[in-house]
Amino acid sequence: MTTHADLPATGAWGPGDHPGRRRFLTFATDHGFAVESGTVLHDVVVAYETWGKLNEDGSNAVLVCHAWTGDSHASGAAGRGHPAPGWWDEVIGPGLAIDTDRWFVVCPNVLGGCQGSTGPASAMPGDGRPYGSRFPVITIRDMVRCQARLADHLGIERWHAVTGGSMGGMQVLEWAVMYPERVMSIVPIATCMQATAQQIAWGVIGRRAIRLDPAWQGGDYYESGVGGGPSEGLGVARMVAQVTFRSDNVFTDRFGRELVDRATVGDTFGLWQEFEVEQYLEHHGDKLARRFDANSYLVIGKAMDLHDIARGRGGVTQALDRFAGASLEIGISSDMLYPEYQQRAIHQARIERGFDSEFVRIESPHGHDAFLINLNQICEPMAKFLDRV
Repeated sequence: MTTHADLPATGAWGPGDHPGRRRFLTFATDHGFAVESGTVLHDVVVAYETWGKLNEDGSNAVLVCHAWTGDSHASGAAGRGHPAPGWWDEVIGPGLAIDTDRWFVVCPNVLGGCQGSTGPASAMPGDGRPYGSRFPVITIRDMVRCQARLADHLGIERWHAVTGGSMGGMQVLEWAVMYPERVMSIVPIATCMQATAQQIAWGVIGRRAIRLDPAWQGGDYYESGVGGGPSEGLGVARMVAQVTFRSDNVFTDRFGRELVDRATVGDTFGLWQEFEVEQYLEHHGDKLARRFDANSYLVIGKAMDLHDIARGRGGVTQALDRFAGASLEIGISSDMLYPEYQQRAIHQARIERGFDSEFVRIESPHGHDAFLINLNQICEPMAKFLDRV
């Protein structure tokens, strides 16, 4: 079993850290920004990165939306401020599917995140202490409204395309429904129109793991120091999620039923003797704790569970009818978290209403994470779609 004594209380980026390629927009300085839950936020910060150059009429802008534990660093090398390369580094860049010689690409860190945008680890205006337990419940719609403020700031009246996978795809769909006049086309990947009961159930288990960690302290753990934060609960939550991100075949092929230390104990078995897959899951739990914030994990996960494009709009069909632009839906054959049928449902609903829609199926054993792994199957159809639109 691993220990958590060397893990930080939070892996959030802070104002004293190197900004890397991040740029920052602050809004709601004079008038507050009201989120759907009714709370009003002030001095809201959006951290974002851009690639390429916006043309004179602003028609070449592409918005890239990140997934649950992603951030604004979608492309670029690791370095100061960015401990890892961009999460879509093989998709965004000169001559790639989202060609930065042609497109002006923007990727913001979402509201509620922990990599530069306002979130639970941020200083609350007034007292300068982290929001912690005072940070409100937010929704995907709140995230998109922040991004709309960023688009205004950048002088982008209409996106050529909005794209993203998983939670990023939820943002894509909300952009199309909330601001149809500002979106020419969308590419939602491995996502859904409404979170299902099973998807919510996975999220509930993760949130419960964090809440039951005594070090969570009701959400106010930021002064606990190294080893004093809720890294145990966050690690377990990540382990649960990691199981849903991959397929059974991948786990079986890679780990089988092997024990890590069987050779040292002979034919005996110990209760806490680790399987290979167990060690893999613990590694990912620890890795997340070094770069993410437990409260952000809770807040963003809740926003995903609340996701429903039909809410307050008379149903799914009425919501989808708001967007008349082109769409490319991408599903993954082995995705157990956001099964392929959910993306096909978006495509079918749009086709039945006479809208321009394509569907592409990624053949992959890697499950939900295929949109971050099997990039060769994403790049070609995306490049063709951007050109056609």
